[in-house]
Amino acid sequence: MDDERWALLEKRLAALEARVADGADPRDDDAFWALRELKRQAEGRSHVLFTGSVTLPTGAHYEWQETVEVSSMLEADPTQAVAALSALAHPVRLQLLHKVLHGRRTVSELGEGLGTSGQLYHHLRQLVAEGWLATSGRGLYDVPAERVVPLLTLLATAGLR
Repeated sequence: MDDERWALLEKRLAALEARVADGADPRDDDAFWALRELKRQAEGRSHVLFTGSVTLPTGAHYEWQETVEVSSMLEADPTQAVAALSALAHPVRLQLLHKVLHGRRTVSELGEGLGTSGQLYHHLRQLVAEGWLATSGRGLYDVPAERVVPLLTLLATAGLR
């Protein structure tokens, strides 16, 4: 291990030891600040929170937060989510979304290496129908602002890191 990494580890260990010596729970660090605030505001009710501050490779910046009460999700018909999730459940559609997030937005840019134009339009229609993509009159595709953080949240929960 190089000296710089060793020094960093020693610094982190010293900070952890200092917190324990002060009576702090070593698990109660900044990693859970959002959870602590959610619990404070939820007042004993169960909630799920997702939030993000995202700057895409295109330079576009999005901030989003949504809190959902768990009881409403448990009472709802889970099959209501099938269409939105099914639209994402295809490798070509995920590649299309990935390309759009990286700034490629025309049909010709999106279609490179993804099959025939008929197949491409089929997949684009699926994504547009479920709100994962939007199109302008000029034939450009974008992930709508209100879907950027939810999309990235779904991908993160599916294990994309």
